Amino acid sequence: METLLIIYIFGGLLLVALSIPLLAKKIRPNPWYGFRISQTLENEDLWYKVNAYAARRLFAAGIVTIIDAIAFYLVPDISVDAYALACLAVFVLTFGIGILQSFRYLKKLEQEGDDHAGQ
Repeated sequence: METLLIIYIFGGLLLVALSIPLLAKKIRPNPWYGFRISQTLENEDLWYKVNAYAARRLFAAGIVTIIDAIAFYLVPDISVDAYALACLAVFVLTFGIGILQSFRYLKKLEQEGDDHAGQ
C-alpha cells in the first residue's frame, strides 16, 4: 500500500505543479497544455481567464488528492483495494467537479461577451 500512497501523493504534486504556470498566466494558447477547447484556443483573453480559473480547481484537486491519500492510508485495517478505490473516487470527484465548473465559467464569460456585444 505504500507504493499506492507514493503514487497518489506524486500525482497530487504533479497536478499542483501543472496548475502553477496556468495560474500565473505564463502559458500561451497551445494545443498541448491547458484548458484546450476551440473557444479558448481562438480567443487569447478567454484562454487566460478560463485557464486561471481551471488551474485553481486543478490545484485544489491536487491538494485534496494528497490529503486524502494520507488520510486513507492512516485508516486502520483498510484493504489495499478499498484504499485504491477511495483515493481514486475522491480524485475523480474533485477533478470532475473542477472540469464542470470550468465549462460553466467559460459559458458565463461567453454569455457576458454576447451581452456586451449586443449593446
